[in-house]
Amino acid sequence: MSSFSIVDDKYIPLYRVMWVAATPHFCGDEECQREGFYEVRLEQGESVWATMGERDSMIQALDHWQEGVDPPPGAEGDSLSDDGDLW
Repeated sequence: MSSFSIVDDKYIPLYRVMWVAATPHFCGDEECQREGFYEVRLEQGESVWATMGERDSMIQALDHWQEGVDPPPGAEGDSLSDDGDLW
C-alpha cells in the first residue's frame, strides 16, 4: 500500500492530511470554481480539491494506512501480554 493518494493530479502524502470534507463545497459565489468539490486540508493551511471519487479513495487510503499503525504503549489501558510485556 502506498503512503500517497492522488487528488487533482497530485500525489498527496497521507501524513500531510489533516481532514477531509464530508460535504461538497458551496459558497454561492458566482465565480467560485470549487463548488461541488471536496476539500482535503493539508498541513500549513494548504488545501487540495477532490472529486467524490478522489475523496472516497483518500478516505479509504487513510483508513488502510491507519490500520498498519501500532498503538502507543498504554493507549488501551496498561494491558500486559501473556509474557508480561506491554503489547
